[in-house]
Amino acid sequence: MIRVVRASVVALALGTVLLGCSRGSSSQTAPSTSSGISTTTATALSTVYEPYANARVAVDPQGTVTEATITTPDGRVRRYRTYVPASLVVGTKVPLLVALHGGLGDAEQFETNSGFDGLAESNQFVVVYPDGTNAQADSRKLLTWNGGMCCGAAAAQNVDDVGFIAQVIDAVVAALPIDEHRVFATGHSNGAILSYRLACELGDRISAIGVQAGVLGVPCTPTKPVSVFHLHGLADTNIPIGGGRGTGVSGVVFPSPREAPLVFAQSNRCTLGPVDQFDPNNPDVVAQTWSGCSESRSVQFVTVAGASHAWMGHSAVNSGAVSLVGVPYQGFDASRAIWSFLAAQPSR
Repeated sequence: MIRVVRASVVALALGTVLLGCSRGSSSQTAPSTSSGISTTTATALSTVYEPYANARVAVDPQGTVTEATITTPDGRVRRYRTYVPASLVVGTKVPLLVALHGGLGDAEQFETNSGFDGLAESNQFVVVYPDGTNAQADSRKLLTWNGGMCCGAAAAQNVDDVGFIAQVIDAVVAALPIDEHRVFATGHSNGAILSYRLACELGDRISAIGVQAGVLGVPCTPTKPVSVFHLHGLADTNIPIGGGRGTGVSGVVFPSPREAPLVFAQSNRCTLGPVDQFDPNNPDVVAQTWSGCSESRSVQFVTVAGASHAWMGHSAVNSGAVSLVGVPYQGFDASRAIWSFLAAQPSR
């Protein structure tokens, strides 16, 4: 049973979805790339992809959820939820995961849908779930993020979501024993797009991101090497794998999701890759991995045949969500795979 506490930022400090090479029997053919990166990789990296190698199985979360608010420089009162596992060891600094909901979703919905609380409990990290904004400042419905090219009122009003996330990180770091060298971001759809923007513009705070169903929505020249894990369903019509106008309510014409990891493979100065890796337990899954990067960073782009836009491995939010984003693919756990990648990344 999770205990929920509502609090202001001061109290916290004192106390502690919807937008948007084959081998053997593999159902995919890994695409060619033109990254300009060396492909001399035969002995550099295994061709086996183990998606959950660094992440323990999620357990029943027994920790505490605290709700808090922050007033941003533009006068907006912004909300976020923080999950603190009961399993934390006193005196030990732990990673922080910033988890960003999809467009038209909210923090509580993504907390429930993603299952990151259970992973935080078993793997000992803190999760913070910020809320986006909408056209009505006092409403908590139909929230979006300003990822640049997308989405909704947040993009139209040019909301400073990067600044807001920086404030949230500051507040959580001030309140809890966070390892500031291991601050990560994750997100779905519009939240994935913002995660990429954070990697571009907040790389001094965010050392790695792990996302599903996103694209790069801003011109990007990262100032620091940032590790990237990108998961995408080949049956995603909201953000099509080849780019183009999605079927979601945003009406945005997206670039190909394949382009975003390449930007970071190049900016991270990766010297090896992409190497095609295959999940021996699931022929739907193909991972392309770049390594030999600056600061021992890595980049991984994982595609799943038959997977829709919905968050993989977890239940649909509701029947309405299925009609908008498809039935969640159950053969791959997005949350656990993302944490497995992030957990393996070196400290900044």
